[in-house]
Amino acid sequence: MLEVHPDRLVFGLPVHILKDYKGWLKQRLEEQVGTHVVTLNSEMAMQAEKNADLGKTIREAELVIPDGAGVVLHFLIRGERIRRIPGIELARDVLRLAADIGRERGVFLIGGEPGVAEIAAKSWQERLPNLAIAGIHHGYLNPENSEPLRQTLKDSQPAVILVGMGVPRQEFWIAENRQLCPNAIWIGVGGSFDIWAGRKTRAPLWLQRLYLEWAYRLYQEPWRWRRMASLPQFAWRSLTTAIVVRR
Repeated sequence: MLEVHPDRLVFGLPVHILKDYKGWLKQRLEEQVGTHVVTLNSEMAMQAEKNADLGKTIREAELVIPDGAGVVLHFLIRGERIRRIPGIELARDVLRLAADIGRERGVFLIGGEPGVAEIAAKSWQERLPNLAIAGIHHGYLNPENSEPLRQTLKDSQPAVILVGMGVPRQEFWIAENRQLCPNAIWIGVGGSFDIWAGRKTRAPLWLQRLYLEWAYRLYQEPWRWRRMASLPQFAWRSLTTAIVVRR
């Protein structure tokens, strides 16, 4: 696990700042070192404030990336300019790495509504012919289908497992089940399958560069407004804690 500098914390949660995330994961993939990747954003950080189990899960992950604009802002307020690493883009890079290692160890996609992961996987196989899909399962898990899924994971031992169930469910599911495939790269990818399947779109590049991708997502999914209320809370907390630290 990477060491975390005391200044690289967001409300007690670690953030790993690397020059080359893809290269670090490439080495882990080649050496078959099990890794849980958490894509930290402000909403997740605020949830962890109220949910001790989520905070524990994040702190135990081998890699926590600065996925959200709020996390970038948190460090900027403290005088450090860091690069945002969108989780969907890091997952894309890992899929390309998986395609490069050949077809012996594949990728498993778990999450989304029935049929979405299949479309997403097909889309990636069209772009990466060498990408092996070890398995696919929707995110509507229950006692009847969970055990067969766990057995399939245990038998197939995929190199990469992408879990798109939303926060905090995907983080808990990874922490609970990662021992089934101890050498895999596990990544919580939220709604990435919907985007890869063409059901939703990412914000235009100019909005991404302005760190306003969250606003575009709210435009697409207005029902998320209650969850988005955590964003101004996070910003205010970041600002006030920075003022206290400087004093």
